[in-house]
Amino acid sequence: MSVFVGVDIAAKTFDLVNRKGGKASKVESFSQSPQGHAKAIKRLHNLKPTLITMEATGIYYFDLAVALVQAGLPVAVINPKSFHHFAKLKLAGSKTDGVDAALLAEYGERIEPSLWTPPDEVRLALRDIGRQINRLTGTRTQAKNRLHALQAKNSTRSLLVEDEQEGIAYLDRRIERLSQAALALIAECETLSRYLTHMCAAKGVGKASALIVLAELCVLPSSLKAPQVSRFAGLDVRLTQSGSSVNRPARLSKAGNAYLRAALYMPAMSAIQHDPRVKAFYDALVSRGKKKIQALCAVMRKYLTGLWACIQTETAFDSAMLFSEEHLKA
Repeated sequence: MSVFVGVDIAAKTFDLVNRKGGKASKVESFSQSPQGHAKAIKRLHNLKPTLITMEATGIYYFDLAVALVQAGLPVAVINPKSFHHFAKLKLAGSKTDGVDAALLAEYGERIEPSLWTPPDEVRLALRDIGRQINRLTGTRTQAKNRLHALQAKNSTRSLLVEDEQEGIAYLDRRIERLSQAALALIAECETLSRYLTHMCAAKGVGKASALIVLAELCVLPSSLKAPQVSRFAGLDVRLTQSGSSVNRPARLSKAGNAYLRAALYMPAMSAIQHDPRVKAFYDALVSRGKKKIQALCAVMRKYLTGLWACIQTETAFDSAMLFSEEHLKA
């Protein structure tokens, strides 16, 4: 008889429930530690599960998922939003760790999600560095905005301006140090080096932007199609149309990777200015009544497709493959 296991993740512990013959077992709790992982692996080997299902909850699931895969166990890591909708469909009124673990086991049995494959250490390290660069870049942008506001007032003391400038300079140094570390990691891998070179062929995509995009894309399964990558980034369009009373305008889901969206914003803006094909595509959307931000997001989605193709096909970015010549003629 097939056994399906659900694992509910928390910061310090995780709960395990196995499901066999449509019935869930009692909850078993383990600590989020190497010792707790070892005990859970021993227990799971005894159960011989068909599938172990867990959510991609922050960073807490990752070490456990890697340990289970290395122990030869079948693991599926699912999107928390997908599980949330499944729980609502099951009309699960209570929300406890044990209930969630049992529902995860049932999710694995009924939905049959694909197995999870962990990326290698270099790619994981690159992703972590890229995300830190992304966070620091956002902090630096906020600091620059504060500096602009301070300089716009005649009454601002010079001490405040100097303090903000020092903070920005410090952030510049941190970002540069991390960028050099990321480039050194990429240089260790010929494949990642080729990906970076291919991405930098896109107008508007410099090394800084390509580095952050590559850091996020390099850990994704190579089997993903372009629409799936768009959904991963939250750049897919969500329609809300039901019956005669609900017919809302389409909008971006934004239920995805915010790091990718942030990294693609400025390259898309630059491409609109410097690539004739991109500008023609953007102008065509605006002329059809799309808002400028909607047209910009469409360019971001196209660019993401092209950058993913750089990884899939190992060829340089080519806007001619993404943007129709018909827009240029118009």
